[in-house]
Amino acid sequence: MSLVLSMAAFALAASITPGPVNILALGAGARFGLRASLRHVTGATLGFTLLLVLTGLGLHELLRQWPLLTQGIRLFGVAFLLYMAWKLACDDGQLAGETRVRAPSAWYGALMQWLNPKAWLACVAGMGAFAADGEVRLVWLFAAVYGVICYLSIACWAYAGSFLRHYLDNPAGLRRFNRSMAALLAASAAYLLL
Repeated sequence: MSLVLSMAAFALAASITPGPVNILALGAGARFGLRASLRHVTGATLGFTLLLVLTGLGLHELLRQWPLLTQGIRLFGVAFLLYMAWKLACDDGQLAGETRVRAPSAWYGALMQWLNPKAWLACVAGMGAFAADGEVRLVWLFAAVYGVICYLSIACWAYAGSFLRHYLDNPAGLRRFNRSMAALLAASAAYLLL
């Protein structure tokens, strides 16, 4: 298998599997539609790609030297996931009105990746596998391949959510969906504490 295909397979396996960013993309697609949720998808992809490049260029060494920094990032990420789960669980399910909530922004998507322990693990493992020696050409090649696959993977989750939107056109249905997404986020956070 060629290097690029191997990189693509790794990126797909890490990007398409459920995780906090994908769960939020699913929720954003269901609540706001595909078009509005693409800002989140774009921000999450750019945020992840930046984290991946920085990891490849040496950030992983800093984290290895300061394990407390890694622990702090993980705990802050878990707290952020629990906060988002709480906000989803408390959502009233109203689709319209004066207090209309906006779809997640690109900045929110990028921040989610930086607080997502799954993203950190994927960056460290991926760069360790494909650019362990820090060769800049391989770092950029892996980031380019991963960026495309990451965008398409998160967009698939947003698209799935937009498909579900037709079934969630009432407040009660949307409340049930939001609470299900909140439970998945809380479960992701709990898993990260193990």
